[in-house]
Amino acid sequence: MTQTPAPAAVEGGTPAKPWWRQLYVQVLVAIVIGILLGWRWPDLATSMEPIGTTFITAMKMLIGPIVFLTIIGGIAGVADLKKVGLTGIKALTYFQVGTIVALLTGLVAINIFRLGDGVHADASAISTSDEADQYIKSGEHQYWWEFLTDLVPHSFFGAFVEGDILQVIFLAVLFGIALKSVGKVGEPITAGVNRLTEVVFKVLAFVMKAAPLGAFGAMAYAIGKFGLSTLTSLGSLIALFYVTSVLFVVVVLGAVLAAFVKLNIFQLFRYFKDEFFLVLGTSTAEPALPGLMRKLQFMGVERSTVGLVVPTGYSFNLDGAAIYLSLATLYIAQATDTPLSVGQQLGLLAVMLLTSKGAAGVAGGGFIALTATLSTVGHVPAAGIMLIFGIDKFMSECRALVNFYGNAVATLFVARWENNLDLERARAVLAGRHEVPAGSIGGFAGSAKVTEQHAGGNADGLEQVRGGRHGAEVAPQ
Repeated sequence: MTQTPAPAAVEGGTPAKPWWRQLYVQVLVAIVIGILLGWRWPDLATSMEPIGTTFITAMKMLIGPIVFLTIIGGIAGVADLKKVGLTGIKALTYFQVGTIVALLTGLVAINIFRLGDGVHADASAISTSDEADQYIKSGEHQYWWEFLTDLVPHSFFGAFVEGDILQVIFLAVLFGIALKSVGKVGEPITAGVNRLTEVVFKVLAFVMKAAPLGAFGAMAYAIGKFGLSTLTSLGSLIALFYVTSVLFVVVVLGAVLAAFVKLNIFQLFRYFKDEFFLVLGTSTAEPALPGLMRKLQFMGVERSTVGLVVPTGYSFNLDGAAIYLSLATLYIAQATDTPLSVGQQLGLLAVMLLTSKGAAGVAGGGFIALTATLSTVGHVPAAGIMLIFGIDKFMSECRALVNFYGNAVATLFVARWENNLDLERARAVLAGRHEVPAGSIGGFAGSAKVTEQHAGGNADGLEQVRGGRHGAEVAPQ
C-alpha cells in the first residue's frame, strides 16, 4: 500500500494558528455567549433566530453540490465499477446492523430506569399544539417504503431545490456510472468535476467563517425560546438520553473502531473537534458533512469510499435518532400506562427499523418517525409525543453528534473492510503527527504550492499527489 506524502503543516510547513483563531474555540465561545443571552434576555435572544437559520441554510445550499460532485468524482475514479456496488452493499449492511444495536441500546436503557412510571398521563386528556399536530398528521401518512419511491426526483434540479440528499445521491450514482462507462470521452468531464469540487469547497471556506455567528444565533434562540427551566422539568429523561448516547459512542462505536479498524475513538474525538462544536452549536449534523468527508480523505480513506458512504450514511445511518426513537417510544408507553411485553417491544424495534428510514431527510424527521411508529403499532397513543415535545430541542444536539460520529466510524469500518484505508497514515493523523493544515476547511491544505513542497517541488511529484489514492490533496483553504 503506497504512502501519501506528508501534508504541509506537519514539519515546518504552514505554522499553526493561534488558539483564539481556531474554529472550535470561536464556536465554543459563541455557544456560551448565546446561552447567557438566552438566559438573561430571552426576548432579545429569540430575535437572534435569523442569524442561526441563515447560516444553516447557507450550509445546506452547498451540501447538495458537494455530495453530487464528490460521488461522481469518486465513482469515476474507481478502476472497477463492481467495487462501487460492493462498497454500497457493505455500507448498507453495516448501517442496518448499527441501527439495530442503537435501537436495542435505547430499549435496554429505558427498561432499566423506567422513567415514565408514575407519570400516569391520560392520553385522552393530552392536548396537542398546532406544530405537534402537523408532525402527527405527517407521521400517520408516513410509510417506510416511501424512501424508495421518493428516490427519483421530479426533475434534475428538483433534488437540489428541495435539498433531498437521497435524490442527489441517486442522481450522482447514475452520472458517475455513466461517466465511467463512456471511457476516455468522459475524462475531460471528470477532470472538470474535480476542479469544480475545489471551487465549491472554496465557497464553503467563505461560508464557514460565519460558523461562530451561526452557532451563537441558534443557541441564543433555543435558550430564549424554550428556557433553561425546560431542561429541569424532564431533566432525568434528557440525562438518560445523553448518558446512553455517550456510552453507545464510547463503548459500542469505540469497540468497533478498536477491534476492527484498530483506531482509537478518543483520538477521533480530538481530530473532529471543530465539527463537534459546529454540530453542538447548530443542533444539526449537516453543516459538518463537508468537513467529515474532507478529514476522512485526509486520514487515508479512498475518495470513492468517502463519497459513497458518508452521504448515504446521513440518510440511513442515524444512530442518535435510533436511540432517541426507542427511548422516547418506551417512555411514552410507560407514562401513559401502556403495558408492552418483550415480544411487543421487539415488534416495535422492527417497526422503528423501517419508520426511521422512511423519515430520512424530512423536516422534523425525528417526530415524524416517532409518530409513524406509534401510529403503526396502534396501542401507544400518538398524542403522547406532547410529553416530550418541549425538550426535543435540547436532545437534538446529542442526536446530531451521535449521528455524526456514527457515520465517521461507519466510513472507517467500510474502508477497512474494503481495504481502502491507509491505516498507517490514519494512525499518524490521529496521533497528531500529520497536523491538519492551518486555513483548511474540513482538514485539507490550501494551495498547490504547499503540496508541491512535499512532492519534491517538481511537476511529476505534484501530479503523483494529485492523482493518488487519497483524491485531491490539493484543496481549498
